[in-house]
Amino acid sequence: MNKLKSFIIILAVILGVGLNVNAATTTTQPAINLENPIQTAHVSYMAANPLDMIARPSFYLNKNVKIRAKFDKFSTLGLDYTPAMRSSEDYISFLIQRPDVPDHNIPLSEMKIFLKRSEAEKHIDLNSGDEIEFSGKVFSKALGDIWMDVDKFVVLTTKPKSDKESK
Repeated sequence: MNKLKSFIIILAVILGVGLNVNAATTTTQPAINLENPIQTAHVSYMAANPLDMIARPSFYLNKNVKIRAKFDKFSTLGLDYTPAMRSSEDYISFLIQRPDVPDHNIPLSEMKIFLKRSEAEKHIDLNSGDEIEFSGKVFSKALGDIWMDVDKFVVLTTKPKSDKESK
């Protein structure tokens, strides 16, 4: 009798797990329209610390990240480098300031961050120290550095121009 009860309990557990697995695998996914690439599946971004990223580039490879930082300047750093190719015709790179040196403007050159030129042209008035937030995907760790494509770029705050800069 105890064997029969044990068998029935085990059978019920197996059937219950089997139904849950089947339900989980048959959920419908949103359709992706291949004719209109703007309609894509939702991408989630994890908040990341730039210093942690440069310390552990392998961990962040192929991950979608969101970063808040101080803008340093637009640059050509990393463009047209064959192992992690981003064409200087289509992209511009930008540098952010090192967050571990608050009293000087030192760029974090270990991050190669690429923005489409058409988006960068909307932000040509950015100054060093303006706060930005950007999201994108780390696509390479060439040279042991972080190489990242930006999907979304937002200016959070801008510094007022000093008298010297406005003249």
